[in-house]
Amino acid sequence: MTQHEKSQNFLSKIKTNHKKRFSGDSVFRTIILLIACNIFIILGLIIFKITQGAWLSIQTYGIKFLWGTTWQPFPPEPTAPPSFGALPLVWGTLTTSAIALLLGVPISLGIALALSEFTPKSFNYVISFFVELLAAIPSVIYGLWGIFILIPFLQNNVYPHLQATLGFLPFFQGTIRGSSVLTGGIVLAIMIIPTVSAISRDVFAAVPNSQREAIIALGATRWEKARIVMSYGRSGVIGAIMLGLGRAIGETMAITMVIGNSFNMFTSLFEPGSTLASIIANEFTEASSPPVYISALMEVGLILFALAIAVNASARLVIWRSMRKTKEAEML
Repeated sequence: MTQHEKSQNFLSKIKTNHKKRFSGDSVFRTIILLIACNIFIILGLIIFKITQGAWLSIQTYGIKFLWGTTWQPFPPEPTAPPSFGALPLVWGTLTTSAIALLLGVPISLGIALALSEFTPKSFNYVISFFVELLAAIPSVIYGLWGIFILIPFLQNNVYPHLQATLGFLPFFQGTIRGSSVLTGGIVLAIMIIPTVSAISRDVFAAVPNSQREAIIALGATRWEKARIVMSYGRSGVIGAIMLGLGRAIGETMAITMVIGNSFNMFTSLFEPGSTLASIIANEFTEASSPPVYISALMEVGLILFALAIAVNASARLVIWRSMRKTKEAEML
């Protein structure tokens, strides 16, 4: 066999192996794409099933369901039809979630900055373990703790002083109750702290050390270095906050056990209230009749699902805009 023939055989083997590898890569890529598309199938099935269950309520009440303020599956008058509206539920969900963010996010960012910038590594391992342990505690345990420990403490020691200080505001007026919207927001704040702090800590730890060394070389203090780290990881922090918000919006058992479960358009944070998730947990097992009753609860679930989708879409939009601005700044 001549040298030319040997070269041709060698090239043909290379082409054959390349074709086999290319074929294998194509099959693997196709399988991965099909697996990824399952997400859309699952979401579509969820939307279809919830919409199917809520269709009777949608046909009966239409768009007025969103701003209705009554919830009467069994009206006082036997001849009167059932009446349902979701505005107090949406109001309770948004209020408790806002309280959770206002109280939980500063604490979470403080924990994340302390663990990534200010404390020794040996201390970080211990604190990180306990922070992540909070995320593993079932929500019903938070609810029981809230009933037996947190509510008596807040009602006797915190809420009277809070009302004496901020009683001129409408949100802090009225009769003080332990099971209230404010208690629900505090419990949610405690529950989102592990999520926001753990993700923020990982974001801060991923900031290149060259950024820290550069700002220290310019004579910056440790606080100024921490500000640069927070600015560098801003998009990740926003994502962590949005994940915490999604946890607060969708939380069920803990908020059901401490919020008081009263269907009303509350004006004071000391009043009991209800959320989209809590009313489903309370009434779904008893909503056998009339048929529009369970359909109204399904529509509440549809609103909750849409709210969660909107929060996640907003988070992706904010992160995308933040990353685009960062890239533009780096190009300059």
